[in-house]
Amino acid sequence: MVRSAFCALALLFAVPSFAEAPLQASLQHLADRARPARLGIIVMDPTTGSSTQVNGEHPFMMMSTFKAPVAAAVLAQVEQGRLTLSQTVRLGPADVIEGSAVRSLGERLKKGPADVSVDELLSASVTQSDNTAVDALVRLAGGGHVISAWLREKGVAGMRIDLGEGDFGKSFDRLGYAKALDAPENTTTLEGAATFLRKLQGGELLSPASTTKLLGLMTSQVIPNRIRAGLPAGYSIADKTGTGPTVDGRLAAWNDIGIVTAPDGRKMIVAAFLRDSTATQAEREALFGDLGRLVAARLK
Repeated sequence: MVRSAFCALALLFAVPSFAEAPLQASLQHLADRARPARLGIIVMDPTTGSSTQVNGEHPFMMMSTFKAPVAAAVLAQVEQGRLTLSQTVRLGPADVIEGSAVRSLGERLKKGPADVSVDELLSASVTQSDNTAVDALVRLAGGGHVISAWLREKGVAGMRIDLGEGDFGKSFDRLGYAKALDAPENTTTLEGAATFLRKLQGGELLSPASTTKLLGLMTSQVIPNRIRAGLPAGYSIADKTGTGPTVDGRLAAWNDIGIVTAPDGRKMIVAAFLRDSTATQAEREALFGDLGRLVAARLK
C-alpha cells in the first residue's frame, strides 16, 4: 500500500503542469475548465504573427474591448486633422450610459452639462471603461460603420463595430438573451482581435506618438482581475477588458485582450473571450489569472 501510494505520488509530480505542456494543449486545458461556457483564446507572437488558438470557429461579442479600436480610429482622425485632442463636446445627463466599469465621466455629467475634450474622452473610455465616453467617441468618429471601414482598410479582418454601448446594451432587451448572444454586431474573431493588437503594437495603425498614447491608456486601465492578475512581478500588460450583462445567473461575456511584455522587453499578444458562463467570479478570475501565468511562462 505504501509503495503504491509512493508510485502514485511520483507519477503526479512527473506530470508537467499545463503551463509546461505544448501551448495548444495548455489553452485547451483552460477552455475545458470553462465548460459548459465557451472560452476562446488566442496567443500570438507579434514578431512572426504565428498564433495558437482554441474555440476560434465563431466570433465573440467584444463588449468593452471594442473601446480600444474605437480609440485607435479616433486617434487616426486626430492625425488626419479631422479631430483634435483639445476640441470639446458638450455632454449632459441625457448622454450618460449606465453599466460602465467606473463611470468617471458619467457620474460627473449626472450633476449637469459639461464640455469634455476628446483627450478626456479617450482616457475615460480606455482607462476607466466609461460607456458615456466611448459613445461620444463613436459619434465623433462618424459611427461604427466608419470605424469598421477604417479597421478593414488597415488590414484588421474579422472585427466589426456597429453600435455604441447604449444601443448595444438594448439588444438584450430587444432580442432576448439567447438571440443577443448570436447577434453579429460588435463582434470579433480571435484572429481579428490579435491582428488589431499586433498592428497596434507594431505601429501599423497609428503614428509613434499616437501608438504610445493608446498603449499607455491600455496599460493604465483600472480593472485588475483578468489576465494581468496572473502576471508575475516585472511583467506588464496593455489591455482592454469587457464584461457582458448577467441574465438569470448566466454571464454573457467576460473578456480581455492585451499585449504582455516580459522584463526583457519580449512581447506576447493574448486575447480571451468567455461566452455564456455560469462560473462564479472567483472561478473566472482564477481562469484568466492562470492564462496570465501561462503567457508569462512562455516568455521566460
